[in-house]
Amino acid sequence: MLHLRLITPAGQTEEVVRLIERTVGTTHLVVLPGTARDPVGDLVLCDVAREAGDELIAGLRRLGLEDTGSIAVEDIGLSLSRRAEEAEKEAPGEGADAVLWEGLIEATHEESTLSVTYLAFITLATMIAACGVVLDNAILIVGAMAVGPEFGPLAGISAALVRRRPRLAWRSLLALLVGFAVAMALTSAFSLLMDAVGLFSEDRLEGARPNTGFIYAPDWFSFVVAVLAGVAGILSLTSAKSGALVGVAISVTTVPAAANAAVALAYGDTSQTSGSTIQLLLNLLGIVLAGTLTLLAQKHFWERRRQRP
Repeated sequence: MLHLRLITPAGQTEEVVRLIERTVGTTHLVVLPGTARDPVGDLVLCDVAREAGDELIAGLRRLGLEDTGSIAVEDIGLSLSRRAEEAEKEAPGEGADAVLWEGLIEATHEESTLSVTYLAFITLATMIAACGVVLDNAILIVGAMAVGPEFGPLAGISAALVRRRPRLAWRSLLALLVGFAVAMALTSAFSLLMDAVGLFSEDRLEGARPNTGFIYAPDWFSFVVAVLAGVAGILSLTSAKSGALVGVAISVTTVPAAANAAVALAYGDTSQTSGSTIQLLLNLLGIVLAGTLTLLAQKHFWERRRQRP
């Protein structure tokens, strides 16, 4: 279930209440006249089944409530109510399959912001991966994958393409390109520093690397895994199962490929640099393609469900 807290102008409250009452899957409606102070208006509270939430939020936006008042939505961790159970049964579909498009747009917007924190995380992840490729240490590679924040902008691009939000697409693409460019540049400098103090060496990079050699040897399996990870990542976002994102993060070699390219570039190894770059691009393309197709499929599925009586 979702909990909605609405601030409505006094003259618009009845229209909002009628919309809530008409929406299948709503319950626990409370109206507190004149309690809101900023902005001034009435406070309207209600719960709605997750599978009906997107329809209700879209209707509130059509009323212009985001401009004249306020719309706040939060997940309910526990709701002990027979009426809530009935509301969930009345709503079409399953809550785990429902897509809250506004919530997805908001989440990807935040995750794809080009901030100092975002740059710090992607740079640190790339440096950890650089240590992993030089030491041929799979544990460090997995750790770097989990730290990397690049799935946010990738999901943002997919959501922007499906919802036709060019500003979000540009914002996500900028965060992705600038993030990897900065991370790779700093990792190259980091590699030279580590070489100067004797912790990195070209011999280690060029030697046998049974655990990490796949990073600069792209093949069709790389693309297939990226596609599968893209589907899983989008499903985890749209179904609010964020824990699955950890599994997605450690299944694709975006950050390790960028790290291998940066270290190889520092040593002038054009072969590994080009191979790692192709690996990186294949993974990025696979995730965006799979994410976009998954969102399109979910959109089509829910539109058909709404058309059913």
